[in-house]
Amino acid sequence: MTLDIHGIIPPLVSPFTVDEQPDLDALRAEVRYHLDLGVHGLCVTGSTGDGQMLSLEDSVAIARATVEETAGRVPVIAGIIQDSTKEVIRYGKAIAETGVDALQVTPVHYLFQPDEDTTVAYYRRIADETALPIVVYNVIPYALIPATTVARVMNEIPAVIGVKQSGGNIHQLADLLHMNPEGGKVFTAVDDLLFPSYLMGAQGAISATLTVVPELCMAQWDAVQRGDLAAALELHNKQLPVWRAIDGPNMTARIKAALALQGRDGGASLSPLTPVSDAEREALRAALLAADVKLAA
Repeated sequence: MTLDIHGIIPPLVSPFTVDEQPDLDALRAEVRYHLDLGVHGLCVTGSTGDGQMLSLEDSVAIARATVEETAGRVPVIAGIIQDSTKEVIRYGKAIAETGVDALQVTPVHYLFQPDEDTTVAYYRRIADETALPIVVYNVIPYALIPATTVARVMNEIPAVIGVKQSGGNIHQLADLLHMNPEGGKVFTAVDDLLFPSYLMGAQGAISATLTVVPELCMAQWDAVQRGDLAAALELHNKQLPVWRAIDGPNMTARIKAALALQGRDGGASLSPLTPVSDAEREALRAALLAADVKLAA
């Protein structure tokens, strides 16, 4: 696979109406917002997009609208968070028909953590049956795939083009970068350590902070690429309080509230997620203001 995915790839929220239908107009507006900033790719139906809560029909609708609005300007990755090979393939085949460029797939995780051979077989079958490039989504805290296994998956399955390292910490990311096969991509989703991740060699990021403050994250990526580490560190110190404000229970609702404070429409959340409290909203407001993010009147 020669698909070039790199740089700043915001994982979009999945906007919903109050009656829990996908708000595709709001989604398209978010796609345009990010494209206008020059992001390098987009990811939908991942954790930030409540992928674990989405029906097949909603996942397909969200992927299709994003592909249509993007119109080939940047790659589109679609997340699948299911817990059986059969369901991942069912979602993957349907989503593939929308024209997405790659799939981002979690390991199975509910009460079962497969061994190395089973993990390799799982990703091989998904790649074979969906016929799309795969990014391993290493996010489940209690079912993290060891770096040695991820490296084996990427070495043995050409369609697996990279890994998004979210769960764990900078140590796991360091091991992945050290073992990464030639041509493989390691994307950081360790939001409070984006800056050092880039310095260690991460080829990009797919993480919630990129969705909330994409301007800051684009500026930081560009600063690192030109070697202006002082500017990149300054941007890290602006981004960190924003991440601390959105991280925690009910996170996607917090992200949508952060968008609303900026005049962006993230839509309603799916039940059982609840709107943020007044205290949470004020914490978000304070963090955004401290980062010099322009808020809506």
